[in-house]
Amino acid sequence: MTDTLHSPENHHTSPPPGSAEDSRANGTTESGPRPGPGAEKKSKRDPFFDNAKYLAIVLVAMGHSWEPLRGDSRAAAALYMTVYTFHMPAFIIISGYFSRSFRAKPAQIKRLVTGVAVPYVIFEIAFTLFKRWADDDPNYPISLLDPWYLTWFLIALFIWRLTAPIWDIVRWPLSLALGIAVLASMTPSIGDDLDLQRVLQFLPFFVFGLSLEPKHFQWVRRRQARILAAPVFVGALAVAYWAAPRMNAAWFYRRDSAQELAAPGWAGGVMTLAMFGCSVILVACFLAWVPRRTMWFTALGAGTLYGYLLHGFVAKGSRFWGWYDHDWLHQPLGEVGVTLIAASLITVLCTPPVQRILRIAMEPKMEWAFRPEVPEPIAARNTVRR
Repeated sequence: MTDTLHSPENHHTSPPPGSAEDSRANGTTESGPRPGPGAEKKSKRDPFFDNAKYLAIVLVAMGHSWEPLRGDSRAAAALYMTVYTFHMPAFIIISGYFSRSFRAKPAQIKRLVTGVAVPYVIFEIAFTLFKRWADDDPNYPISLLDPWYLTWFLIALFIWRLTAPIWDIVRWPLSLALGIAVLASMTPSIGDDLDLQRVLQFLPFFVFGLSLEPKHFQWVRRRQARILAAPVFVGALAVAYWAAPRMNAAWFYRRDSAQELAAPGWAGGVMTLAMFGCSVILVACFLAWVPRRTMWFTALGAGTLYGYLLHGFVAKGSRFWGWYDHDWLHQPLGEVGVTLIAASLITVLCTPPVQRILRIAMEPKMEWAFRPEVPEPIAARNTVRR
């Protein structure tokens, strides 16, 4: 959920989907690999991906706004479970897709540090200080090894990107990633450091994204896919409505092993595979409904990382300060109002003015921290081309 997915510069790394570093970072355009020498210098952003990122981040904000309502509304719980099945997998799959050309070159590592690692450190500290103040918990520790709340995605993306070259050379990468996720879901001893449970259990979506090609996104953009997506989503909502009082929603967070969710170890493997399948299907349905043309919100897709991180202060603050203690919020009109407020807030936080103000924290250049790049020898470049 970061975005520089479509910058005029053809860089070779990719921050989270939604940061200003996304597609330029990987040397790709929205529709495929970087063009050859005869192509235009400026890559054209595909509005489809910006639209997808914006709509997905709106669903993230809505999901967080529904969380305190689930106990009083089965409908809210069903919507929550349905959205949580695919909203983060969608972001992670897109991140993987735009990480296909990541080869851990110095320039790529530099942008990975400045576009992912530095924002992680800044917001991990900021969220901790906010919790100390807003939750009246002055002793809450600052720990870069234990991501708090939303920052898990940044550290996970940092790790996933570093592993991208590995998945490019192994056989059956998706099967291997699913095997790792299954084993993680059955291993409570992994602990909380770097949120490794989430890193490993969400890993298959990143690897799946790495394996995608432009033609796969063309498939879900066909009219037949849009028609088929409607009954699939209706069925998913029906299943979620049935499962809401019966299923622990913590399965969707992928931050715990099966044993930590009071289930037998083998259940972790079954749930990992079943949820992966359900998530991929719903991601495909979601993408089928994403508009392909430029919309009023298309430009906001470049600021989804900003919205993702910043709305966390409001989402957590609403719990710390008891905003949901008002009874009217738990009525149908109140639930609709909360949903609209969440969508409006995340929209504002993705706008260009917010990006300009906070770019120094989200996308710092930090030239002072790195050695000057040494041009690659001509012989070496020719060897690579051959």
